[in-house]
Amino acid sequence: MPKRAKKNEEALGDSEKQSETGPEKKRGKAAKEPEAPILYEDPPDKLVSVEGKAANLKITSWNVDGLRAWVKKNGLEWVRKEDPDVFCIQETKCAEKALPAEIKDMPEYPHKYWACSEDKEGYSGVAMLCKVKPLNVSYGIGKEEHDKEGRVITAEFPSYFLVTAYVPNASRGLVRLGYRQTWDVDFRAYLKDLDQRKPLILCGDLNVSHQEIDLKNPKGNKKNAGFTPEEREGFSALLAEGFVDSFRHLYPEQQYAYTFWTYMMNARSKNVGWRLDYFVLSRTLLSALCDSKIRGTAMGSDHCPVTLLLAL
Repeated sequence: MPKRAKKNEEALGDSEKQSETGPEKKRGKAAKEPEAPILYEDPPDKLVSVEGKAANLKITSWNVDGLRAWVKKNGLEWVRKEDPDVFCIQETKCAEKALPAEIKDMPEYPHKYWACSEDKEGYSGVAMLCKVKPLNVSYGIGKEEHDKEGRVITAEFPSYFLVTAYVPNASRGLVRLGYRQTWDVDFRAYLKDLDQRKPLILCGDLNVSHQEIDLKNPKGNKKNAGFTPEEREGFSALLAEGFVDSFRHLYPEQQYAYTFWTYMMNARSKNVGWRLDYFVLSRTLLSALCDSKIRGTAMGSDHCPVTLLLAL
């Protein structure tokens, strides 16, 4: 996935790049041992809300970086073990006609919805797999310039909307930053409109690390896609409309919690990563929030899955 590989090759920073070839030896002195990486350990799931209600809704979101390859890497085995009520997928890179039978015929999720890029086969794409049939399902955000890339599915359930999204990347050299800013404004308006009708859950790869705590090397990435001031301000503007980053709400000081690592330079084993995958909630759902999880040990993609637990 070149657009990320370039970004995160830079994201590793000089110190990590040096460690690939071994520490530089000082004249007459032994080389200093590299520090062991600090890994994030997902704590036990919290299964009760602040109001004392037991969790009864589980949603998982995963950027699989190519559905067909992910299925071959046994991704579905992990999903069956996690057993969410709804499983949302980003970056399927797969036309509906080319879906693997293993997922297309998956009996655990009888209600499946797919959005694919109209212009480029093998590009973008999102999906939503549901155990219970939604009241209504729609695709895109109602703007032709955005909707041809297969980036958004919205499902309406009796007490909430669920939106899964693969937000456009500003790309290498920030060549799509202007488009990304337009997207942020239009997507925010779309979400705000939904929120006025009933509470909203947004999940997916939002392609931004909001704060410095959300990536390993913030100083070296302020001019790189995913951490530009413009993208970060776009996310702040979304939260200002009455939405909440569920993970940061529960774990405001938690460091080293990332959801994406480039395949290059052993970034994942070193935990040189970015938190790009989120569950964003309407503020009115906070009383129902039990936990927001980062399943960092799940393999099969350059992203790991995230899971939300709610007591509705």
